[in-house]
Amino acid sequence: MYQLTDVKKDYQKDRTTVQALQGVNLEIGDGEWLAIQGPTGHGKSTLLQMLGGLDRPSSGIVDFNGTDLAQLRENQVTRFRAESVGFIFQTFNLVPTLSAQENVEAALVPGQVHASERRSRARATLESLGLGERLRHLPSELSGGQQQRVAIARALVKQPQVLLADEPTGNLDEGTRDEIISLLEQLWREYSLTMVLVTHDSTVARRAQRIGIMKNGKLSIRQDTRSRDVRATPDAPAGSAASAAESPGSAESAPTPF
Repeated sequence: MYQLTDVKKDYQKDRTTVQALQGVNLEIGDGEWLAIQGPTGHGKSTLLQMLGGLDRPSSGIVDFNGTDLAQLRENQVTRFRAESVGFIFQTFNLVPTLSAQENVEAALVPGQVHASERRSRARATLESLGLGERLRHLPSELSGGQQQRVAIARALVKQPQVLLADEPTGNLDEGTRDEIISLLEQLWREYSLTMVLVTHDSTVARRAQRIGIMKNGKLSIRQDTRSRDVRATPDAPAGSAASAAESPGSAESAPTPF
């Protein structure tokens, strides 16, 4: 999936060079869940932007399935983002004047999906996340947890290979945090996603397969943070992602439907 080799990123601030990433080497396997922690301003979000093609390194290789993202033309990296990566942000980043369904539909516009298909896919994705009765609501008419579910639907509707989440529970209370992270865990299993999640919350990070620590632009990896692989669940009838989210404890015992 990903292979990062000696990735560096420098920014100029006034007359000072800020080294946001200092020779990051990282391999992320297909279907892996990696959590990244570390102090504010030490490169976590910069690393996520590299993985998502939102920024380019000053030097080094960001290889995604055999392609160096740093060498792609702008139209190629735009296509990569549109087709392969779903983004989830701490502040939801919903367009305030668009309904929940319209916000989700917007993710399909860069892929030139026909309007009727955009509507049907957005509706189906929102319904699968328990928001079937909120399709026409504006973000201001939704709770924080509901807004984040809309943001998750927007990330999933294009059927990405990778889900990149930057502090997705940072603006939520503890109960809603548990609901959202259980939902993400269930979706990760259901769709065999590769998920990279930046968080300050150790409770959230411990649910990932691996934890990376960013400090001073350098990354160290802690292996085997769970006592077992969360995908190794017993066979049973599959439940919906929405029902898993409403029962935070159910995500660890839910079956793998695909």
